[in-house]
Amino acid sequence: MFNLGAGVDAMLEPLAPSWPSAVPLIRIEDAGMAEQMIEYVVYAVLRCFREFAEYEQAQRAASWVQRTRRDKREFGVGILGMGILGSSVADAIAGLGFPVAGLSRRAKQVEGMRSFAIDELPAFLESSRVLVCMLPLTPTTRGLLDCKAFAAMPRGAYVVNVARGAIIVERDLIDAIDRGAIAGAMLDVFEHEPLAADHAFWHHPRITVTPHIAAVTLLDASVDQIAAKIRRLEAGLPVTGVIDPLHAY
Repeated sequence: MFNLGAGVDAMLEPLAPSWPSAVPLIRIEDAGMAEQMIEYVVYAVLRCFREFAEYEQAQRAASWVQRTRRDKREFGVGILGMGILGSSVADAIAGLGFPVAGLSRRAKQVEGMRSFAIDELPAFLESSRVLVCMLPLTPTTRGLLDCKAFAAMPRGAYVVNVARGAIIVERDLIDAIDRGAIAGAMLDVFEHEPLAADHAFWHHPRITVTPHIAAVTLLDASVDQIAAKIRRLEAGLPVTGVIDPLHAY
């Protein structure tokens, strides 16, 4: 059985503890999604760092104000989830000169980046001026980014979510932004999709909403990858992307 992307891991989450080990679940890996994720996250990080939202607001007020240039060395970017896509995004952000930290279930040794394990979440959050969420949705990650997590981040930090909406407690995020603890957010995924027309995110001045388009499934690349994995299975060869039912990814 293959995981074709958006929403499938959320549906399988309750089944993880009882998923039969004799029936492997195999996910699509990358298949053109990494490049799209890099584009989206790089834009989001640069938008925060260069304060383009503030300049757009100044334009609407016909206000000619040049903001003080920020020091990139003090603008740490935290990648929450260092799988195939997260690692690709981390490399791209580091290539722009930002200090990058990555958090995963177990700390990974990545040259030029600080690495944290999931039990080091508070220390990881403290260094994240921009937090990029790229985690799978599991019983452990559901609601992970709540009021306590936002309080642990530097005041005026930003949140970018391109993973799964239910990882963020939406009400807590709005409260943190309204209090000024979090400067703003760029969100591509939501607990319930499509996002309801009366949801507070739509018209919040510090939140940018996109309709789950950070990385869309590319059909041809996905079919090619599925076919290649089937051929390996038929030949009795190992395949990559087998989901661990214990962790649901």
